Amino acid sequence: MTPLVHLAVLDVVGTGADKLLQGQTSAQVELAKGGFAPLTCFCNAKGRMLANAQLLRVSPERYRLILHRDLVEPLRDHLKKFAPFYKSELSVRDDLALLGLIGADAAAVAARHLDIAAPSLWHQAGDAERQLLAHPGPQPRVLICLPREQAAATASALAEEAPLVGNAEWCLQDIRAGLAWLTAAHQDALLPQMINWEALGGISFKKGCYTGQEVVARAHFRGQVKKRLAHCRLEGEPLPELGSTIVDENGKNAGEVIAAERDNEGGVELLAVLTTREEMGPLSIEGRSVTPLPLPYPIERLDPESLAQAGA
Repeated sequence: MTPLVHLAVLDVVGTGADKLLQGQTSAQVELAKGGFAPLTCFCNAKGRMLANAQLLRVSPERYRLILHRDLVEPLRDHLKKFAPFYKSELSVRDDLALLGLIGADAAAVAARHLDIAAPSLWHQAGDAERQLLAHPGPQPRVLICLPREQAAATASALAEEAPLVGNAEWCLQDIRAGLAWLTAAHQDALLPQMINWEALGGISFKKGCYTGQEVVARAHFRGQVKKRLAHCRLEGEPLPELGSTIVDENGKNAGEVIAAERDNEGGVELLAVLTTREEMGPLSIEGRSVTPLPLPYPIERLDPESLAQAGA
């Protein structure tokens, strides 16, 4: 078990909250009915991401976004520009806490202590007060969202079966799952496809317009994505800074670090946005060797519509 201190919650509430989100997010909002909880992203007019998130619907007029803490207030401020036109309000939910469970028994432990059966991948379970989400990774994972006032007692009960570990363990599992959460280091810089967002079901190509949609769609249908998210291992234990440059054997820029955590073998695992050119040769960061590792999913389009139907 770990507290997910790197993530935060933004609620979008109102009679027009669905229409507000539909015009700004890559998700097909009507699919978020309280079961399917799609990945999504918000872009500027040039198709560069302002933030990426997971979208929940927790009551008829309340949608919930879970995203990196760095970007929750910038995203709120961005959406505030449109909210009055849709009779909607936005609130950063500092009164909510996020906990993570990792391991083969994660779903069973969550069910015993919260009396909520864990859902299938990228789906939600629970009610308007507490939600469970299933996340991918080499080990099963469950994310718990609950009122902060309940968090201490719930964590204490869970700790009887799930020892407390640091937040870095969850982040390492995200890296191994090929799941990148945008931070302030890369806001306004990357197309969604550069973090493989369409391969994770985070882009609907079947919905209408949203900000940046034309650029995102053109990059997909014309095959113009020249950078892609990769899973790599870095020699040595010091963590590189986010945005650190990865160079090829000729010292040319080949990409940059999106996320990094220490592994248990004296090295660091990375998610990095790398050029897609075939011949790069050996890669490095400030003289430290970078070795590409396989991703756990194919780089091909995965429609959220099919994910919603599969988990229905």
